[in-house]
Amino acid sequence: MSEERTPVGGVAVATGHFINNERISSPTTFEDRSPLDWSLKLADVSRGTSHEADLALAAATEAFPDWAKIGVHERGKYLRRLADLIDDNVERIATVECLDMAMLEESLRLRVIARGARNFRAYADLAEHYEPRRWASNGTHNTVLRMPAGPTVVITPWNAPFMLSTWKSAPALAAGNTVVLKPAEWSPLSCSLLMDLVLEAEFPPGVFNLVQGFGEEVGAALVADSRVRRISFTGSPETGRRIGSIAARNLVPFTGELGGKGPFVVYADADLDLAVEKAALMYDDGGQVCLAGTRLIVEESIREKFLDRFATASELHVLGDSRDATTTVSPLIHPAHLARVEGFVDRSIASGDTLIFGGERTTPDGLWYEPTLIEPKSNDAEIVQNEVFGPVLTFQTFADEAEAIALANSTAYGLSAMVFTTDEKKADRFGLGVRAGTVWVNCYLVRDLTAPFGGIGISGIGREGGDYALDFYSDLKTYQLKEETTHG
Repeated sequence: MSEERTPVGGVAVATGHFINNERISSPTTFEDRSPLDWSLKLADVSRGTSHEADLALAAATEAFPDWAKIGVHERGKYLRRLADLIDDNVERIATVECLDMAMLEESLRLRVIARGARNFRAYADLAEHYEPRRWASNGTHNTVLRMPAGPTVVITPWNAPFMLSTWKSAPALAAGNTVVLKPAEWSPLSCSLLMDLVLEAEFPPGVFNLVQGFGEEVGAALVADSRVRRISFTGSPETGRRIGSIAARNLVPFTGELGGKGPFVVYADADLDLAVEKAALMYDDGGQVCLAGTRLIVEESIREKFLDRFATASELHVLGDSRDATTTVSPLIHPAHLARVEGFVDRSIASGDTLIFGGERTTPDGLWYEPTLIEPKSNDAEIVQNEVFGPVLTFQTFADEAEAIALANSTAYGLSAMVFTTDEKKADRFGLGVRAGTVWVNCYLVRDLTAPFGGIGISGIGREGGDYALDFYSDLKTYQLKEETTHG
């Protein structure tokens, strides 16, 4: 057992894995650095391999029968205790996550970390209030029952790691599954704090485990193991395809949220001030938000009016330290990711697309990149068709509703879409015509935990949220009772 800890922003963070309610160290480590100051090493984190994957899955497999057997109400007590502890530790978690992945600390403190607590409470409630479908047919009484599926592997991305880990783990645990969580190696520390709270909430050993490391090492070992009965992943389409094919070999249900290239459509009759205000939000957190509307698609008749106001709104952004409440655009997560974003913009300009504003990193040694707007010469341009995942938006115009919907649907992605119009019927036509898992009308990033969440096309497979998540993490059983059967 290892209790190695390192101070991060004044918070002591364990650097080992969390397996069977114990901290386990690996012989090798990897460096975790802060995007706010890349010269600042936050921690040397245990680097898991197939060995740690095997230990975690052995623990989850052994713990599964008893966790499944205790029922939804008893599991709900654990989940609610964990939620209370998250609420008590918001400040500590926000401090660490801000340093680790540079999301705006004020947003983490006021909204994002608390969402983790709401996730656990919401799924405890949903599991307890599940009403099985019942009906009579062919002389039998029929009931659809949810059965816990088994050990579950959850793999989360580096953006909003704490919230997304709870978003996936909460329904898996509420459904009666045990969990092995593998956070992204670029931002693992807040998930380690979550495991401290799991221990404090007195979860049974093996129910909720954490292994750290690289996807091609410990992640690959986890998803390929035959003991795993569910896999949930958020990341790139390329990695999603690999995980999906591995899951298929073991016939393991798999859900993946794989990014987006959301259209942000503005009709001429829209409340232009509202549309511009929301469009400027797409640069928040360095544009590292999968649900962002990164393709601005504006009716031709208001082209110049929109561009003028949008340029003014974008100039109000403040690039700075994410711990400062005045900062609105955080740095990118990693030098490799900054280079990727720069590559997209450089290739776009070289191909003849028009740079309207931005297009530069702000300092030679920092990870900040200017809010950028590009007008592509073609809808087939790489900058339009592929996810950049940075503060880079494209600008296009349309002549009529048909063209607006056609442009909105012209990429392989389909995670989210936004439309701004004061005409409800026009909004309805767009909402019905666009291919996206979530469509927002005159708003952005409004989430209901009971609604389905997921993507279309290469944005993903499956749905999470509400009963959709609980169904995914369960095996559904149809129980049929012959009508004249007597009770013994």
